[in-house]
Amino acid sequence: MRVVRPVNFGDIQALEQLAVVAGGSLSTLPANRDHLSELIGATQQALRAEVSQPGEQSYHFVLEERETGEVLGVCGINAAVGLDAPFYSYRVEQLVHASSELQIHNRIPALHLCHDYTGASRLCTLFLAPAHRTDANLQLLSRARMLFMAAHRERFADRTLVELQGMVDANGQSPFWESLGRHFFSMEYARANYLTGIQKKSFIADLMPRYPVYVPLLPPAAQAAIGELRPDVAPVRALLEREGFEYRGYVDIFDAGPTLEASTDRIRSLNTSVTATLETLEEAADGRPGLVAGGALGAFRCLLTPLATGDAHASATLAKALGLSETDPVRFCPLNF
Repeated sequence: MRVVRPVNFGDIQALEQLAVVAGGSLSTLPANRDHLSELIGATQQALRAEVSQPGEQSYHFVLEERETGEVLGVCGINAAVGLDAPFYSYRVEQLVHASSELQIHNRIPALHLCHDYTGASRLCTLFLAPAHRTDANLQLLSRARMLFMAAHRERFADRTLVELQGMVDANGQSPFWESLGRHFFSMEYARANYLTGIQKKSFIADLMPRYPVYVPLLPPAAQAAIGELRPDVAPVRALLEREGFEYRGYVDIFDAGPTLEASTDRIRSLNTSVTATLETLEEAADGRPGLVAGGALGAFRCLLTPLATGDAHASATLAKALGLSETDPVRFCPLNF
């Protein structure tokens, strides 16, 4: 049985392996042992803290095969971005240039550097080992975070965002970065991502162009990359859109990948989940397979269960996997909305 739980220091080696496999594709999962230790420490500290409103806390979770202890994937949540360091995005807007004398009226797309997402929560660091990239594992790993948010709603903001990886070519190069970022940062795309991941962010404010970037001045490949995502990320986007996330014209400053956002209370895994006890779960689930989560903060566990088995021992099995008693409260969310 596979369970999502908070990361702990015993997972450091597994996280290092996942970071190496990720190959720098996630800025929040760099192959840097010190940063990964900080990531674990930040999670453990956040889980112990008394929180009444979202702050600088971050929470990371791993997907574990209980029988073997193997870590199959990792995911995370930042409670609020942009509080300790600026959180940059490009906002895509239409600028109007007109001349009444010539009777010309042009609307020109431009990229505006902004901090519009300051204070929003962010889903991040979603990564599954290649051998375990199934729809069931993706749903469990990604949506477990949302059930954690539902159980501890006061810890998260009213708006939640997700940054998706942008287009890269066959050589792993970002056409957007090569056409824009490289001219200001004088480094490879992978290096910029890595420095951002290990919290070396001051260079962004020092080097980023501060004026709007007119999209038609960029090469065609860079223009085509704006708001587009890497093809292998399509299943993640589909899952998020089913949850109610939408693209509203914001892109990443490095690769121009789309940023999706949603009102936190309208995320479907939050607002369709119901509470029950394990012994009454099958009635609450009404025969539908789904996700079951329980446990307070550091003891949080989430798993995917068919539920409609008719097994008299099902609740005892779930209780053991979740580390709960059969009378403890849990949160259930159907697998299919």
